[in-house]
Amino acid sequence: MIPDSLAPDLQILFIGYNPSLRSGEVGHNYAGKNNRFWKLLHEAGLTERRMSPTEDHDLLSVGYGFTNIVARPTRRADEITKDEYAEGRKLLAEKLRTYRPKIACFVGKGVYEQYALRKNILWGVQPQSTVDGVLDFVAPSSSGLVRMPYPELLAIYQELKKLIE
Repeated sequence: MIPDSLAPDLQILFIGYNPSLRSGEVGHNYAGKNNRFWKLLHEAGLTERRMSPTEDHDLLSVGYGFTNIVARPTRRADEITKDEYAEGRKLLAEKLRTYRPKIACFVGKGVYEQYALRKNILWGVQPQSTVDGVLDFVAPSSSGLVRMPYPELLAIYQELKKLIE
């Protein structure tokens, strides 16, 4: 289990599907060896250097937090049940209302589709926020299983940097 990394008024709250098995083992976000999250954050200009998963909770000091729509670690997101998503949807909405990050960054279209119950999502800022005062932003999953070319992934994460400047 990975504890949430939350505080009021974050710049960005990164929201994943659920922890990978590796992340669940080590207790840190985006810890899979093929996950490109930390590389993307650095190369997009969101961190001064490439951080490691063990530093995830340290990012609260720069205004970045972490949570997942489902807490149970799995090998793949398609192992998450409808009931887990339904429960996670309620808990996530409560977290967003309580902590009010400036940007809720959903790391994967499917995360946002499950949370907002919307389809045909485009990358980036969503036209309608789910919580007043919180900007919904959809970024591609950083999983190594995602086949989007890396420069396209990076360009979307660079949009986040522009939003917080």
